[in-house]
Amino acid sequence: MALFSKYILGMIKKVLLFALLILSVVSYAQKAQRIGFIDMEYILENIPEYKVSQAKINAKAVVWQTNIEQHQKKIEDLKAELTNEKVLLTKELIIEKEEDIQILEFDLKKLQVDYFGTNGDLYFLRQQLVKPIQDLVYNSVQDIATKRRYDFILDKSSSLIMLYTNKKFDISDLVIKSITRSKKAAALNDKQQNNTNAESRVVNEESQAKLSDREIKKAALKKKIEDRKAAQLKKREELKAAIEAKRKKRKKDIEDNTKEKN
Repeated sequence: MALFSKYILGMIKKVLLFALLILSVVSYAQKAQRIGFIDMEYILENIPEYKVSQAKINAKAVVWQTNIEQHQKKIEDLKAELTNEKVLLTKELIIEKEEDIQILEFDLKKLQVDYFGTNGDLYFLRQQLVKPIQDLVYNSVQDIATKRRYDFILDKSSSLIMLYTNKKFDISDLVIKSITRSKKAAALNDKQQNNTNAESRVVNEESQAKLSDREIKKAALKKKIEDRKAAQLKKREELKAAIEAKRKKRKKDIEDNTKEKN
């Protein structure tokens, strides 16, 4: 009941805010204000490039989330293994295993930030794929608002509550047509500017070269980590073998002493 009341109060506040906005516009204006609205979701759904970009982003996000889950499972498995073997291990081996787990947990947190953090790969991928499309929409809206002398353009799909809208003030289709024309003009311009395209290819090649260099460094770092882990594993195995040999020798000494006494 409390949640429902809070919801009703929130709705009332938004309605009052919207009404206050309209009243402020009317009282401030010396002439009749022209107000239009768009449906951003409808516009984006009718832009093929946006759907392609969203599909790429979703596919990448699934891959990154899978990597994180695999990393988490590896940590859980190591913790379970340590719990089961703790009674058989020396204090040194226990500390070493706990340190390995801590390293993996640190790597997991870093991986999560790298993928989904404020400045992570997902953010930059959105900036690269989606933001140009959003900018195209905003530029088209501003162009239409200027040419048709609209004073306000509201977004129907936003959190702002619009209790009633007249379809004749919906400029969403105009925005889509404007974007289509802009894309055709841009395609024609690109076709005419071969030199610019050549420069763009050079830039892309340089970017690929930088990316390749980054991959090389990443591979080298990965190998270094794997070598260190292999060395740690070898050290643990040698220590376990030494402990086992010492245990067998002590057992044999006890048996020999027993035989001598008998």
